[in-house]
Amino acid sequence: MSPEFVTELLVNSLILALMIASPMLVLGLIVGVAISIVQAATSVQEMTLTFIPKIVIVVLGLMYFLPWMIAKLTAFTINLITNMPQAIG
Repeated sequence: MSPEFVTELLVNSLILALMIASPMLVLGLIVGVAISIVQAATSVQEMTLTFIPKIVIVVLGLMYFLPWMIAKLTAFTINLITNMPQAIG
């Protein structure tokens, strides 16, 4: 197993992890900022108010993006298994 192969595998793994996590993080960020703006405008400082909308939006986003996430993970796994003989030999 060459250092270049390991480095490429690590970089591809991290990029895939960022690609898969980013839709949920962006949705949570957008909802969090929107709720914070509403809280600031209405002077409501309830900390628990942000959790329920974030959870609902992230779960809905997960349901929407899950087929894409599974396709990306499946393609990465197939590529990893296909290149396994190259890594060993």
